[in-house]
Amino acid sequence: MSASILDHPAISSRYFFPRLGRLDAPFWVDCGTHKLACHLHAPHPGARTLVHFHGNGEIVPDYLGDFVEAVASLGLNTFLVEYRGYGQSEGEPALTSMLDDVEVALEALGKPAQELILFGRSVGSIYAIHGASRWPEVAALVIESGIADPLQRVLLRVRPDEIGATMAAMQEAADQHLNHQRKMGAYTGPTLIMHTLYDNIVHVDHAERLAQWSGAEATLEIFSKGDHNSILYANAPAYFAALKALIDGLPPLTTAR
Repeated sequence: MSASILDHPAISSRYFFPRLGRLDAPFWVDCGTHKLACHLHAPHPGARTLVHFHGNGEIVPDYLGDFVEAVASLGLNTFLVEYRGYGQSEGEPALTSMLDDVEVALEALGKPAQELILFGRSVGSIYAIHGASRWPEVAALVIESGIADPLQRVLLRVRPDEIGATMAAMQEAADQHLNHQRKMGAYTGPTLIMHTLYDNIVHVDHAERLAQWSGAEATLEIFSKGDHNSILYANAPAYFAALKALIDGLPPLTTAR
């Protein structure tokens, strides 16, 4: 991917909130200039794998334990993807360059696309949506507290003149790399979109737009409890029930590869 103005250091430093953390046995993904410390939880040989892209300010270790065990109880394996500069990973966050890491991580996992369910939470929706647009054969797409317009979120923190750009140049870069309307339309598989009505960070209309743009009829779950950072814990039974309904609606996996 060519360099983008949206990878400017000012954007990277103000948009991303990396934290450090360690894993006992990372699943290393070699991206060439840096390595990502991911985690694979695979108690079900031959089952589908939920590929999880977490939110901003979070790291892979946050999802060890209860989350991966809940996903395992649904009959799925879990692949937790880390970002540059987060957790134990090398490198520095960069909004559009990290799109390339999605494809490298999926290839490193080594599973057929039909066995993957891509899941993106908050900023992770950018990378899950990109993955589904590039790998349209994936079994399903799940978006939690997702972002319809990444440029809108960037502009909350950085003005065009601060990075020597014009608004038109930033809009052109966003259209080239982060056009979620186009990317959502490119994926026609089962899609689940979950959001809270009272999300205090990413307004619920982001979820509504993503559902409208979906290339197939998306299931839209708007919870009346919780906010951006408590959606899972405030709605756990309904949250996992919605995920189970999505999984139950998928066709059985074939054994041949």
